[in-house]
Amino acid sequence: MSEKPQKSDARDYSKTLFLPETDFPMRAGLPQREPEILERWNEIVLYQRLRESAKGRAKFVLHDGPPYANGNIHIGTALNKILKDLVTKSQQMLGHDSNYVPGWDCHGLPIEWKVEEENYSSKGRQKPDFHDAAAMVAFRRECRAYATHWLNVQREEFKRLGIVGDWDHPYATMSYPAEAQIARELMKFAANGTLYRGSKPVMWSVVEKTALAEAEVEYEDYTSDQVWVKFPITSPAHGALANASVVIWTTTPWTLPGNRAISFSPKIAYGLYRVTDAPADNWARAGDVLILADVLADGVFKQARVSAYEKLRDIPADTLHAVECAHPLKGLGGGYAFKVPLLPGDHVTDDAGTGFVHTAPGHGREDFDVWTANARELEARGINTAIPYTVDENGAFTDHAPGFTGKRVINDKGEKGDANEAVIKALIDAGMLLARGRLKHQYPHSWRSKKPVIFRNTPQWFIAMDKDIAVNGKAKSGDTLRARALHAISVTRWVPPSGQNRITGMIEARPDWVMSRQRAWGVPIAVFVREKGDGSAEILQDEAVNARIAEAFEKEGADAWYMAGARERFLGPLANEDWQKVDDICDVWFDSGSTHAFVLEDPVHFPGLAGIRRKVDGGADTVMYLEGSDQHRGWFQSSLLESCGTRGRAPFDVVLTHGFTQDEHGRKMSKSLGNTIEPQAVIKQSGADILRLWVAACDYTDDQRIGPEILKNTVETYRKLRNTIRWMLGTLHHFRQEEAVAQEAMPELERYVLHELAVRADIVRKAYTEFDYKTVVATLSAFMNTELSAFYFDIRKDTLYCDPPSSLARKASLTAIDIICDAILKWLAPILSFTTDEAWAMYRPGGSPSVHLETFPEHLDGNRNEALAKKWEIIRDVRRVVTGALELERAAKNIGSSLEASPVIYVSDRNVLMTLFDVDLAEVCITSNYEVQEGDGPREAFRLDQVPGVAVVVEKAQGTKCARSWKILPEVGEDAEYPDVSPRDARALREWKKLGVTV
Repeated sequence: MSEKPQKSDARDYSKTLFLPETDFPMRAGLPQREPEILERWNEIVLYQRLRESAKGRAKFVLHDGPPYANGNIHIGTALNKILKDLVTKSQQMLGHDSNYVPGWDCHGLPIEWKVEEENYSSKGRQKPDFHDAAAMVAFRRECRAYATHWLNVQREEFKRLGIVGDWDHPYATMSYPAEAQIARELMKFAANGTLYRGSKPVMWSVVEKTALAEAEVEYEDYTSDQVWVKFPITSPAHGALANASVVIWTTTPWTLPGNRAISFSPKIAYGLYRVTDAPADNWARAGDVLILADVLADGVFKQARVSAYEKLRDIPADTLHAVECAHPLKGLGGGYAFKVPLLPGDHVTDDAGTGFVHTAPGHGREDFDVWTANARELEARGINTAIPYTVDENGAFTDHAPGFTGKRVINDKGEKGDANEAVIKALIDAGMLLARGRLKHQYPHSWRSKKPVIFRNTPQWFIAMDKDIAVNGKAKSGDTLRARALHAISVTRWVPPSGQNRITGMIEARPDWVMSRQRAWGVPIAVFVREKGDGSAEILQDEAVNARIAEAFEKEGADAWYMAGARERFLGPLANEDWQKVDDICDVWFDSGSTHAFVLEDPVHFPGLAGIRRKVDGGADTVMYLEGSDQHRGWFQSSLLESCGTRGRAPFDVVLTHGFTQDEHGRKMSKSLGNTIEPQAVIKQSGADILRLWVAACDYTDDQRIGPEILKNTVETYRKLRNTIRWMLGTLHHFRQEEAVAQEAMPELERYVLHELAVRADIVRKAYTEFDYKTVVATLSAFMNTELSAFYFDIRKDTLYCDPPSSLARKASLTAIDIICDAILKWLAPILSFTTDEAWAMYRPGGSPSVHLETFPEHLDGNRNEALAKKWEIIRDVRRVVTGALELERAAKNIGSSLEASPVIYVSDRNVLMTLFDVDLAEVCITSNYEVQEGDGPREAFRLDQVPGVAVVVEKAQGTKCARSWKILPEVGEDAEYPDVSPRDARALREWKKLGVTV
C-alpha cells in the first residue's frame, strides 16, 4: 500500500485514508534544531526536574573524572563525556537518582606554562620571582583566570553535546572549598604517619636554578663523553665469576659517583668472556674476564681495542640478581665501599651499550624507579637505600661524591664543566676504565636558556605505600596503603573485568607516591617541618594550626599560604619555634584524587549528592568512576590511594574504562597527519546526536575508530531510526487513547509483535544495566529496521490506512504501535537525546515535558507468548519463501507491485499446514490473494534451502484493481454505490460518509 493516495477520474479517496500526519520532519536539521532543544531544557529547568522526580530513589552517582581546563575539547574528550551521559541518563531511566556533577582539574604545569608563554615570554616580560610573596600570589591569580576562561569554554562545548548535569554548580579543584579540603586530606596523611620527606631526581637547569618539567624541555644535539667501565664482582667470590667484572656503558660519567646498582634484563642473553690478546698500553688487558650481552660483546671489544677474546660460558640472566659488585671508585676519598647489587629492569635493552645499565637513582627516572621498586628487598639484604645528593643546585659535586667535591658538571654559563674528566681520570687510576669515546646524540635542554639540563636528586615529599598506617596514633601490623588498596580493588566491579588485573599489577609494583612539585600553581603541601639532622624532617602535628590553615583556604583560597606573614599567621604562638613552612605544591593527581572528599562528601556545596550511602555501608547507593584506560595509572589510582589512606576503602563501587580514539584506519590522530576529527565540526555538519550514536555503537572497551566513512555510516543508521520514529508519530496521529484495545482482544499479529517487543525489553534493560550500549544500538536498529519497518509496519499499512474507522484490527494496531513508540523513544533517549526529546514533544504533547523525565517501560514482560512466537516463526519462514518468489517475478518484470500477485503455496509438512490454517497469508505477504495446497509443488516452484517443505508458484491476481487500496480482487464492482472499490473499502467509505466525509 503506497503512502500516496490513489486517485480515480471520478473520485478522490485521499480524504478517507488514515495516512501518516506529523510535524516531525524527515530531514533532521540537527545542527539548527539541537540548540533550540537545549534552550527548551533550560526553560523547563530539566536538571532540577530530574532531581525532583528522583527523590527517594537509590542513588547512582557517576563521579566526574575532571578534564583539564586548558584548550578546546577534542574527539576523545567528547567520547568520554558522551559515554558518561549515556551512563547517567540510562541509570536515571532505570529508576535511580543519577545526579551528574561535572568537574574540572585546574592546577598544574600546563596552565603555568600557558600563562608564562602568553603573559610573559611572548611579551618579553621577565618571569615572576616566586620568592617574592606578592609576585607569587599575582602569578597564581593569572593562572586562576586562565583556568576559569577555559572552564567556561569547555562547559559550553560539553553542554552542546547534550550532556545533562549541574552545569551551574560544577566542581573545580581551584575553588576555595576544594583547596581547603585538599589541604585537609594531605594533613590526614601527615597525621597517620605515611607522609614523609625523601628524595627524587628531577630535570634541573643549572643556569636558571630551577627544576623543569617535560613541557619545559626540548631535545637538541649534544656531544657527550662515553665510557665503558668495569664493576668487579664480589659475590659470589668463587667459581666461574671469581675475578670477573660486569661492564657498563654510560654517556654521563659524572653520574658514576652516584651509582648504587647495575640493571640487567632477564630477556637478554649474557655471556662470560675472557680477553686473550690486547695491546700492551691498552686499558683492557689479556686475562680480563667480563660479563656482556652476547649481541653486544663484539662491539664492546672493538671499542676497547681488544685483539682477541673467547667466550667461556653462558650466564643465565635469572642468576644475575644474586650477583653483587664493588664500586669502581671504591676507596677514593675514603668512600664508595658499599655493595653494588644487580637489579632487573624493563628499561634495559641490547640495542646499544653492554646489556647492563649503570644505575644512579639520584640522576635518572628509570634509575630511581628501579631503585625504589626494589627498596624493600635491598633493605632486607642490608643495603642502605638512601639516595645521595651528589650534585647541588649549581651543578657542583657535594661531599656525597668523595674525591670530587666542588667539581662542576655544568657551569653557570651552561657549558660543560670539569666533572667528567675528573671521574674518567679516577677510573683510569683505579684500573676500571675499559674504553672511552665521544657521542653526538639528542640531549635535553631548557627551552628558555637553550642550555643542557641535568638530572639531580632533590628533597621531595612522599606518601609511603608499605608503612603501617596509624589510626588514632596506633598502627596495626600489615595495615598499609598497598594492602588497603589491593583489598579495595578486589571488592570493586571493573568494566571490563580486565581492568582489575591491570590496576592490581600497578599497585603491587608501584613505589611510594611522590607528592611534591616545585611549582607555583597548585595546592601547597600545607605543613610545617623542622629538620632532624639526618636528612629527614619532623612534621608539626597541631590541630589548631591545621584548623587555621583550612579556614583561611576556605575563605581566601590556597593563595593565603604564599602571602607575606603566612608563617606567623598560621603558627600563631608556635611562630617562635624553629618550624619552617613547606612551599612545594601537591602533585595534581592528589588534587583530583581528593575530589570524592570535596564533592561526594560535601552536602553544603553539593546538596544534590548529600546522603550517599553506598552498599559497602549497608545502603543501596552506587558510585561509579569512568575514564580512559590510561587512568588505571592516573585518576583511578590516585583516587584509590587517597581514599584508602584516609578512609580505608575505595571511593568507588564500579570503575568503567574506555579505549582511545583513532582514525578509521587505526592510526593515532595527529594534526601532522591531517586525520583529526573535531567534534565541533561534526556537530556543525551533522549534529551532536550523530556523535552520540557513534559513541553508543562503539565497543568502547577497545580503541575506537572515527572518520568520514564511519560517520557516513552512522548518519545512515540514524536516518533509518529517525524515519521509523517519524512513521510511528505520523501513524499515531489517528490514535485516541480511549480507543485502545486490550491485549487479549488484539489479533495474533499484534500480540506477536508485542511479544517481540518484550524480548527486546529484556535485552535492552540488561544491556543498559551492564553499560553495554553497543548492544542497545544493535538490538534497536535491527528491531526497528527488520521487525518493524520491513515486517510489521509493512503488513499493517493496508489495515491502518484503509480499514474503516470502526475497525478493531486498525485500533489494535494503533494500540500496539503506541506501546512500541513509547518504548522506543525511552530506550533511545540516553543515546539520541535531542531527537527523542523532539519526538516525545509531538508524541505526548500534553504529558511529561521531556522524555528524559521518564523511566524505561516496565511490565512489558506480560506481553510474552512463547507459543505464539513459535507459530509466527513458522509463518515468517513461509513468508520468506513467498517474498523470494515475488522478488524473482518482479525482477523478470512479470509483476510490478506484490499486490499484482496471488501466490500458490505448497506445503508438504502437515504441522506447517495446520499452522497456516487460520492465517491470512495475503495480508502477511502483502499480495491480493493466495492459495495454500498440500504437497511438494511442481519442480519449477520457488524454494529456499533454509525452509524445507515449502514451495511457491506466483500467479497473477485475478479481478479488478481497487481504486482505494490497489488490491486486485474479483469482488471489486459488486457494490453499486462504490463500484470501483472492494467491499472492505466500500464499508469504510460508508463510515466516512456518516462522519461527514464524502468523496
